[in-house]
Amino acid sequence: MPLVPTSEIVRAADEARVGAVSFNVIHLETAEALVTAAERTGIPVILQISENSIRYHGSLLPITRATLALAEASPARTAVHLDHITQPQLVHEGVAAGVSSVMVDASALPYEENVATTAELTAWCHERGVYVEAELGEVGGKDGVHAPGVRTDPKEALAYVTATGVDALAVAVGSSHAMRERTAVLDKELIAELHEKLPVPLVLHGSSGVPDEELRRAIAAGMTKINISTHLVSVFTRSLRGTLADDPDLVDSRKYIKPARAAVADEAARILSALGGTTALPGQYAPATSARG
Repeated sequence: MPLVPTSEIVRAADEARVGAVSFNVIHLETAEALVTAAERTGIPVILQISENSIRYHGSLLPITRATLALAEASPARTAVHLDHITQPQLVHEGVAAGVSSVMVDASALPYEENVATTAELTAWCHERGVYVEAELGEVGGKDGVHAPGVRTDPKEALAYVTATGVDALAVAVGSSHAMRERTAVLDKELIAELHEKLPVPLVLHGSSGVPDEELRRAIAAGMTKINISTHLVSVFTRSLRGTLADDPDLVDSRKYIKPARAAVADEAARILSALGGTTALPGQYAPATSARG
């Protein structure tokens, strides 16, 4: 099935008031697991590639082309998105490679520079039919916007969206990047206020630290795109450790990576069903048959 634009997945989820789940691709095995989860559940998924992942692979094209190839070959409805991109050149390269959306991250810049940079890149992306996400401030786990206690101001957020023309906005409502325990409590009243005042869908970064029921409450309050990375990275690593502990003599990496990939597929499928289950619109999100089994 051809790739689905991120905008289509987000719009359908927003209208149905369910989550548009976006998982980070760390390496090829992650992408394979995520596509398998989408095939198994029949629920669309956004595969996002961060600047950190690009840096790990040495350049944008290897991991992006591999992810696009997997998505294009799958019967599942998948989109490929660039996450937390600070370098304009990477935006240009990603769009040329075929991604349908980009998160422009100018959050470390002073407000006026953030607005100018984001507006310029948004206009460039829109000329090419590419959907743009952005944020105010610096996303947490780094004592930034999503650090405990920090919150997005609705008036400032509206001014930012108006000035930049972005299509979606990542907001600070109580989550934080890189949490290993799912204990975060979100500000649902603020989510509802932001949802009411902003003309674009809301994005939750740092969702790995938020339990399922709290994420469902956030979606009901008005959150749409749900980004998850650390949680699945932990699932992958726990499986690897368990397999190697059970058989310390293993040397063929495929024999311990394969069960880790399967564990990620299982958990990603569970999360898709928990957060985005009713996005199975008639004739649009029918369960697909996996080519990988």
